Amino acid sequence: MDENEAQRVANTLRRLGIRGIVSPEDPDEPDGQWRVYDSTDVVTRRDITDEALAMIKGRSRGIGPARGFVVPSPR
Repeated sequence: MDENEAQRVANTLRRLGIRGIVSPEDPDEPDGQWRVYDSTDVVTRRDITDEALAMIKGRSRGIGPARGFVVPSPR
């Protein structure tokens, strides 16, 4: 995921009322895996990606992503 895709995921989470910061797993490797965290502090943050996915799935009444995030491209 790149920064633009991460921003779309963050916007989607915000629209759904789900808290979370979308950030690279390794801040020094932005081309690597991205996750959802509970804060911006790299030292104390907690990975809440699975919780965010479960909330999205719950909001869509069981019809949602099972792995990863699917965010449509802007038209």
